[in-house]
Amino acid sequence: MNGSMRHIYLFSDATGETVERVLRAALSQFRDVEARIHRMSKIRTREDVLAALEEVLKEPGIVIYTLVDTELAQLLRDEAEAHGLDALDLISSLLFKLSAFFGVAPQNEPGLLYELNSEYHKRVEAVDFTVKHDDGQDPRGLSKADFVLVGVSRSSKTPLSMYLAHKGYKVANVPLVKGIDPPPELFKVDQNKIVGLLIDPHRLLEIRSARLKNLGQMSRGSYADYEKIEEELNSCRQLYRRNPQWLIIDVTKRSVEESAAEIIQKLCS
Repeated sequence: MNGSMRHIYLFSDATGETVERVLRAALSQFRDVEARIHRMSKIRTREDVLAALEEVLKEPGIVIYTLVDTELAQLLRDEAEAHGLDALDLISSLLFKLSAFFGVAPQNEPGLLYELNSEYHKRVEAVDFTVKHDDGQDPRGLSKADFVLVGVSRSSKTPLSMYLAHKGYKVANVPLVKGIDPPPELFKVDQNKIVGLLIDPHRLLEIRSARLKNLGQMSRGSYADYEKIEEELNSCRQLYRRNPQWLIIDVTKRSVEESAAEIIQKLCS
C-alpha cells in the first residue's frame, strides 16, 4: 500500500462538502497512505452519473456517494458493479432507517442534506478535531478544545472523548504518566474546561490486564501491577488537588454516556 496512490471519488447531488468531511475524518485514521480525492458534484441526472463514471474509469478507485434520488443511486450501484468498481452509499441506509422510525417517506430532494446539516458539519469537525488530539497529540491545539480530558492510561479518555465529539464537542485528551510533567499548554488554557478522570485501582487493573491479554503479552510489568497503579492514581489526585478549577469525575461505575452527561451539564450550563 505504501507509495501507491489510491483514488477516491465522491459523488454528491449537492456540493460534495459533507461527504468529503466524513471521508477526511475517516482518513485521519490512516496515516501512511496516499489518496487523491476527486469531488464529483451536482450529480442529478442519469447523464451526470454516466459522465462522472467515465472519469472514474480513467483512473479507477473507490466511489463514495450521497445521492438521495433512489433511482440515481441504484443506477450508480449497477454501473459500478458492472465495471468492477467498489462503491459505498453513505446515505440510503440512513434514510431508510429514519423513514421507518418517523413513519414518513423522505423528500428525496437534492441539496436538502447540504442545507439542513449545519449541526452535522459541526459534529464531523468535532470528530476530526478529537481524533487529531487524542492521547496527547498536538498539545498546541488544546486551546481550541471545548473540553480537555486528563487521566491515566485506560481511564476511558478516548471513548469518552469520541462520545462527546459525536455530540458536537471538540475534545482533546492528555495522558497522565507518573514522573512526567503534563504539557505546559495544559495549564495555559481555560482551566474550567479541564476534566480529571479517576478510576478504582482494582477496576483499572482488570482493564489493563485484559488489554495485555488481548495483545498477547504475558508480562505485565508496571502497567498492570496493582501497587504501581495505586501510585499512578495517587499522583493524579495530587495533581487534581493542585488544580481545584478542574472538574473531577470517577468513571469506575459510570457508563460513558453518564460521564458525558455530567461533563456537559456542569461545564456547559
